[in-house]
Amino acid sequence: MWVLQAIAVSACIRDSWPVLILTPSSLRLHWASTIQQWLNIPPSDILVVLSQCGGSNRAGYTIVSSSTKGCIRLDGLFNIISYDVVPKLQNLLMASEFKVVIADESHFLKNAQAKRTTASLPVIKKAKYAILLSGTPALSRPIELFKQLEALYPDVYKNVHEYGNRYCKGGIFGIYQGASNHEELHNLMKATVMIRRLKKDVLTELPVKRRQQVFLELAEKDMKQINALFHELEVVKGKIKACQSKEEVDSLKFNQKNLINKAGCKFLIFAHHQPMIDSIYQFLLKKKVGCIRIDGGTPAASRQALVTDFQEKDATRAAVLSIKAGGVGLTLTAASTVIFAELSWTPGDLIQAEDRAHRIGQVSAVNIYYLLANDTVDDIIWDVVQSKLENLGQMLDGHEKTLEVSSSQTSSSPAKQKTLDSYLKRCSNMDDLEHQPKLKHPRH
Repeated sequence: MWVLQAIAVSACIRDSWPVLILTPSSLRLHWASTIQQWLNIPPSDILVVLSQCGGSNRAGYTIVSSSTKGCIRLDGLFNIISYDVVPKLQNLLMASEFKVVIADESHFLKNAQAKRTTASLPVIKKAKYAILLSGTPALSRPIELFKQLEALYPDVYKNVHEYGNRYCKGGIFGIYQGASNHEELHNLMKATVMIRRLKKDVLTELPVKRRQQVFLELAEKDMKQINALFHELEVVKGKIKACQSKEEVDSLKFNQKNLINKAGCKFLIFAHHQPMIDSIYQFLLKKKVGCIRIDGGTPAASRQALVTDFQEKDATRAAVLSIKAGGVGLTLTAASTVIFAELSWTPGDLIQAEDRAHRIGQVSAVNIYYLLANDTVDDIIWDVVQSKLENLGQMLDGHEKTLEVSSSQTSSSPAKQKTLDSYLKRCSNMDDLEHQPKLKHPRH
């Protein structure tokens, strides 16, 4: 949504073009396609810097390799580069006259010591118009905002020590790792640089988001609705076998698909550590559950094709995603069930990951399940995440917020967790239903 808003603002200051767009690497081609869709400019005027220039370029963008030896020319009307390439091109960027700079997912600039931050800040400061975009500008604590605020309004936010002593006191993990004077910081940002639009205010028709902590020991009463759906599927399956015409088959197949969707069998699974991602993905393949996988090793050029498969192919039931790599810039609204196999210490990462399903295009309520175990590190991480979210809510939105969970859930876990095997067996059974051979000749 904010991509369109930034493009609209750029269109209003056309006399200040060309435009430079800094973005996570996975979103470069998304920006290019959105610009081409909404602005009446030739695709060749959209320049994208990629690390490798292989693959299809049917859209006709100007593609430049960041590994090109010699001078790279950034002469598009829109020039799109990733944050990771900025240090390499800093001299070129500073020598260029980019009066409009857009920094997408600007929380990528949260670390003051990171090369991409130290290289990007001068480029942003030099621009006449700078637009920083992020739904989660701080992922954990107020200090993560400082470099973004410095880029936009250095005269107000002074130096890091003044900022830190005022707004980042009280941390136990190091200097300026705490949070203080939330209300003052919130009001100061609103009065200077921040336009904060909450999803509940601008996407009023978006279905609700529900969270639950799940210990994988569902009581029989909790399974009644699920079992009822599977019973309906068995009835439909029997009717398909006995039907007398192609029209009946088509109608029953349509009902079957609706029931499968109602059962919520398309789902996203997020994990943090590579061994966990590997294990989940291999488990799904072993169970013959159609799935895609996106993690830090997935090439940017391949991600959109994987997303399209998940969104459009009924046989693709699951998406196995890294919380970091799969939590930004992807639209996976074909799923209305989101499962977290692991927690992250960073609440902003969890919220962004949840919103891969809870975004424009979603027509169903989104059910989010956090798989936790009592008396483990999960207890510690959950409490830390909640505490961080309270601070962020006060600072960004003027009120506390937490990862609110359903009040109807059980409060404690069983002694031993079950596995996901029974859940995935049901999905596998529904795959079998979906792939029944169609009748070539209706019976009479």
